Amino acid sequence: MFFKNIRYGAARTRLQCAMSTALLLLAAWVALPLAAQQVPATGAPRTVLVMGDSLSAAYGLSAAQGWVALTAEQVKRTRPGWRVVNASISGETSAGGASRIAAELQRHRPGIVVIALGANDGLRGLSLAQTRTNLDRMIQAARKSGARVMLIGMRIPPNYGPDYTRGFEANFKVLADQYKLPLLPFLLEPVARDRTNFQADNLHPVAAAQPKIRDHVWQVLGPMLK
Repeated sequence: MFFKNIRYGAARTRLQCAMSTALLLLAAWVALPLAAQQVPATGAPRTVLVMGDSLSAAYGLSAAQGWVALTAEQVKRTRPGWRVVNASISGETSAGGASRIAAELQRHRPGIVVIALGANDGLRGLSLAQTRTNLDRMIQAARKSGARVMLIGMRIPPNYGPDYTRGFEANFKVLADQYKLPLLPFLLEPVARDRTNFQADNLHPVAAAQPKIRDHVWQVLGPMLK
């Protein structure tokens, strides 16, 4: 009985040591910054997460015709260590993006986040300050996760007056300057001046215009994919 007690005590001590070690390792993992916890497995492609509205969600087209899908094809051909995930939603405002970004970051663990929101805020005449705050929240959340951010700007018709129109466009530059972000000032720059590039609503580009938008975005995004 004496030797049985010795063996039992030794086994119990080993078990306690193993449990203590496991708890210490778990505590160390929890203490790591989120970015360190989210390092993808060796060989796994890094992710470009696009968060936009109908202009990025291929409104009125098949998903494969949109500039994001065309960009994903280009990434697959030329940057095999990367992939593109399109989390854009038609009708999305900056507030919607700000409310969704934490879940999208957790789900996809991107290396780069492309923020292409704000157009619907401008079309609805929403508060410029609130739009800037929402975009700021998205930028901070992405950076805190360890992702780099590319910001895509937009311009709107002068329906709400010159002050609003100028302030809307300036929001993107202010944020890009504040956080030193790569900025594409106007998503539709290469197609905006030709009415034939747009669907009947005069807002959403046709399929034939999407490669031009892809190439426009690629000028900024491409160099980020190293």
